[in-house]
Amino acid sequence: MSTKGRVLVAMSGGIDSSVAAVMLHEQGYEVIGMTMKTWDYNSSGSSKKETGCCSLDSINDARNIAVNLGFPHYILDIREEFGDYVINHFTDEYLAGRTPNPCVLCNTHIKWDALLRRADKLGCDFIATGHYANVREENGRFVISKGVDEMKDQSYALWGVSQQSLSRTLLPLGHLKKSEIREMARERGFTDLLNKSESYEICFVPDNDYRGFLKRRVDGLEEKVAGGEFVLEDGTVVGTHEGYPFYTVGQRKGLGIALGFPAYVVEINKEKNQVVLGTFDELSRDGMYVNQLILGKYRGLSERMDTVTKVRYNDSGNPAVIEQVGDTMKVFFGNGVSAIAPGQAAVFYEGNDVIGGGWISKSFNQSNQRAV
Repeated sequence: MSTKGRVLVAMSGGIDSSVAAVMLHEQGYEVIGMTMKTWDYNSSGSSKKETGCCSLDSINDARNIAVNLGFPHYILDIREEFGDYVINHFTDEYLAGRTPNPCVLCNTHIKWDALLRRADKLGCDFIATGHYANVREENGRFVISKGVDEMKDQSYALWGVSQQSLSRTLLPLGHLKKSEIREMARERGFTDLLNKSESYEICFVPDNDYRGFLKRRVDGLEEKVAGGEFVLEDGTVVGTHEGYPFYTVGQRKGLGIALGFPAYVVEINKEKNQVVLGTFDELSRDGMYVNQLILGKYRGLSERMDTVTKVRYNDSGNPAVIEQVGDTMKVFFGNGVSAIAPGQAAVFYEGNDVIGGGWISKSFNQSNQRAV
């Protein structure tokens, strides 16, 4: 029995989670590997070859690492709960005229809970993942902070992990850069991992065609929403579109309309089946409302606070003042921010620390407080 304890490591078969498992093994933890099967590619309707964390190749890669190092490996089938929660939410959000973020939802509501339940059954003290982020305890709270590799930092995706879950979470890669991870794999002879491509797609939309996924998922959707109007912000009708669920705020390509200027989707109106188009400048908003808050570093905010706030995964962040009102955060940006999409996650930072996050419900311009 290890003096450091037993840890259940989520292993996708990729280089990051594999090296995380190796590191913990070498540090003296009693490691058990777990690969989660979240999605059956055969049911996606995609013609793309099965790749990514749910593929048979990835499962075998994870198992081989475990066998080589002498620790057990299991497969956890969570397809049913993943589909019921994540995929249904993904579909419902697009039908509501919003832009979902299924990866954040999966982390916060499916993977961590599923891992902890299995960890308890296996007598594990901890769970671990290959995320590029850090977790520490401070003032009785467990705080997520950015990984040192700014290009790989994944703290944005972890704001919703509960305090109870964080108390048992190890993130061994947070203090390392990707180049160091690759070197560790090379030194240990894991050449297959070095040559393995990384997937940034949604696992259940392997061809990145979310329109096609929605059409296959919802019977008769095309007929129900076809013939909607493209309008300008003043209400002028400038054309017709395929249906509001097939567009996202900030979209420019694939609109199928020429207006004589670069046009972007600036708003989606489900009730009228309208897609509002505008210039890049008209995409800008300097305020938003964020609901379903989960705070990490602090239990709550009693007064306004200066932060850097991200409105999407690859966002570098923008200075913002936040004000908590119950389960809603009012966010005021000093300058306009482009393409704030309802349905996406917003994450608030104090330095490198995650204060918390939530789901964007509306954006507005402070000059007129017109919520959109």
